[in-house]
Amino acid sequence: MSARGKGRTGYRGSVKDAPSFSANQDAEMLYNAMKGFGSDKETIIDLLTSRSNAQRQQICAGYKTLHGRDLIDDLKYELTGKFERLLVGLMKSPAVYDAKELRDAIKGLGTDENCVIEILASRNNKQIHELTKAYNEVYESDLETDIVGDTSGHFKKMLVVLLQGTREEDDIVSDDLVAADAKELYEAGELQWGTTESSFITILGNRSFCHLQSVFDEYQKIAGKEIEESLRGELSGDFEKLMLAVVRCARNTKEYFADRLYKAMKGMGTRDNTLIRIMISRSEIDMFDIREEFRMKYEKSLHNMIRSDTSGDYKRALLRLCGGDDDAAGEFFPEAAQVAYQIWEVSAATRIELKGTVRPAPDFKPEEDAKALRKAMKGFGTDEETIINIIAQRNNAQRQQLRQQFKSQLGRDLMADLKSEVGGPLQKIILGLMMTPAQFDAKQLQKAIQGVGTDERALIEILTTRTNEEIRGINEAYKEAYHKSLEDSLSSDTSGHFKRLLISLIQGNREEGDADLPRAMEDAKELCGSTDDDSGSMESKFISVLCMRSYRHLRRVFQDYIKLTNRDIEQTIKNEISGDLMNALIAIVRSIKNKPSFFAERLYKSMKGAGTDDRTLIRIMVSRSEIDLLNIRHEFKQMYDVSLYTFIEGDTSGDYSKVLLVICGGEE
Repeated sequence: MSARGKGRTGYRGSVKDAPSFSANQDAEMLYNAMKGFGSDKETIIDLLTSRSNAQRQQICAGYKTLHGRDLIDDLKYELTGKFERLLVGLMKSPAVYDAKELRDAIKGLGTDENCVIEILASRNNKQIHELTKAYNEVYESDLETDIVGDTSGHFKKMLVVLLQGTREEDDIVSDDLVAADAKELYEAGELQWGTTESSFITILGNRSFCHLQSVFDEYQKIAGKEIEESLRGELSGDFEKLMLAVVRCARNTKEYFADRLYKAMKGMGTRDNTLIRIMISRSEIDMFDIREEFRMKYEKSLHNMIRSDTSGDYKRALLRLCGGDDDAAGEFFPEAAQVAYQIWEVSAATRIELKGTVRPAPDFKPEEDAKALRKAMKGFGTDEETIINIIAQRNNAQRQQLRQQFKSQLGRDLMADLKSEVGGPLQKIILGLMMTPAQFDAKQLQKAIQGVGTDERALIEILTTRTNEEIRGINEAYKEAYHKSLEDSLSSDTSGHFKRLLISLIQGNREEGDADLPRAMEDAKELCGSTDDDSGSMESKFISVLCMRSYRHLRRVFQDYIKLTNRDIEQTIKNEISGDLMNALIAIVRSIKNKPSFFAERLYKSMKGAGTDDRTLIRIMVSRSEIDLLNIRHEFKQMYDVSLYTFIEGDTSGDYSKVLLVICGGEE
C-alpha cells in the first residue's frame, strides 16, 4: 500500500464569507440599488461578488421578508444578457446551479455535451448526490432518466456510472490493484481487436483519482504511451471526450479547468456559458489554484485574459470573482501568493515550544524495573502489560540505564529477552524504544537501504528532518552497527541528484545561524533564475541552497522567492523537478515550514484507508515521542478534525495498540 499526496490544504477559493455580515442590511442595499429608474450596477456587483454563496442565500431570504419580493426575479428584470446570467447564477446554491446547467444542456435545442461532460467528470460524490437531488426537487424529474433519454451508447453508460456518485475517495493506493487495472486497460485497448469499452468505464468511472494517477503511470510503462494517446486512438466522439475529461480531472482538476477557461476565451468570440459556469462553480473551491495553473501554462494571468476578452459590467463582475491579477509583480502579488507569503512570515516569526509525550519517570528505580521485567518474561507466558507500562513510560535515558541494570543485576541481555518474548509489531516498537535515538534511526535507514527495493520515503523522512547533531549521531551508530559508513551504503543504493542530496544531508553541516537578509535575496534570485537553466544545473542549485542554509535563513529565502515569482517554492519544485528528488526537496520545505505538521500528515497517511503502514507509524511514534509528539498531536487534530489517539485506537488493536496509545499520551 502507498499513499499519494493530496492537494493543498486550507481555503483555496477567491470568494469567502464577508466579515460583519448582515443579510437584512445587504438586502436593503440591493433593493435601493434597483429602486426607481435604472439600477446601481456597481453596488450590485460589489455586494454579490464579495459574499459567499451561503450568505447570498440569507440575503435572498431577507429580501423577501423585508420587501415581499423575489430577489432573483428583480435581478432578472433589472439586468440583461451575460451579466444577468452571471449574477443570477451566483444567487443559486451550487447544487441548484449545477442542476440548472445540466437541465439547459439536456433540454435545450440540441444537447450541450461539453457542459454535461465538464460537470459530471469533475464533481465529487457529495456534489453529484446534491445536484441530482436538486434536479429532482426543482424540475420534478429524474436526472438519470433525462440523460438516458438524451444520450446513447457507451457515452450514456459512462454518464450513468458517474451519476451514481460512488467513486472510491480514499488516497491509499494498492500496488497490486494498480498493476491489475493497468494491465486490464492495456488488454482492453491496445491488445484487443476493437476496444472492450466496459473495462474503461468500470475502472475510470469508479476508482479514486489517487488510484487512477498510479494506474496511468503504470499504463505508460506497459504500453509505452500515455493513456490519453490510447484513448484518442481507441475511442471516438462524445465518449472519447468524456473519458479524456475524466483522465484529466484525475490527473489535475485545476489544470483541467484552467484549460477550459483558456479555450473559452481563445480566438474569435467567447464561450460565455463555459466562462460563467466555471467562474461561478469554482469561486469557492479552488479558483486560486486554477489561476496559478493558468498563469504557469499560458504565461499570462486569468485576470488579464478576462480583462482583454470581456467588457462592461460583465467584465467587472468576472474580475471580482477571479480575485486578483497574477501578473502583478513586486509587493502587489496575487492573493494565492500572498497567503503563501503570510504562511512563511508566520513560520519565521513563530517560536514553538516543542514538547514530547514521554518524559522522565519520577522516582525511577532501575533495580525494581529490571526485577519486574524479568518476572514479566519468566516462566510460561508473558506479561505484556507490565512490559508496556514500564518501557513506554520511561524516557530513553532511563531505558538505557535499565538495559545496563538488567545485565548487571541478572546477567542477561534485556533486548534479547524482549525479542524472544514478544512478537509482531509490538516487538518492533518495544525494541525500537530500547535503542538510543541514533541507533534507532540507523536501524531504520539500514532497513530502508537493504530491504527488497529501497524505501526512499523512509530515507527522505529521516534525513530531511534531523538536526546536525542528530545526523552526526546517526553516522556514528550506523558505522558501529554495520561496519561501513552510511555514506557508502547510500552511494551504492541511490543515484543521480537524489544521491547527491542525501550525501549532502548526512554531512550534518547545515548552517545554524539567523537569516542573512541580503544573502537571502541573492539565494532567492539564484533559485528563481535556475529554472531557466538545464535541469541538471537547476537541481544542483536547489540542492546547494536547501541542504546547506539554516532553517531561519531559508524561511526568508522562500519569502523573497514569492516576491520575485508570485509563486511558492513548493509549487516550483513540483512543476520543475520530479521523482525522489522532488519528494525530498518538498519534505525539506515542509519540515522548515512546520515540522509537526509534516509528521502529522505522515502519520495520517500511514493509517488511512485499508491496511496500516506499521513501519512508518512505529518510526514516527518512537522517534518523536520525546521531541515534539505533543505538537504533532495538536497539528493532527487541527488538520483532520480527529485526535491522533482516536485514529490510532480505530486502526490498531491488542497490545500493539496499547503501547502506541501510551506513547501518544492521551486525547486532545
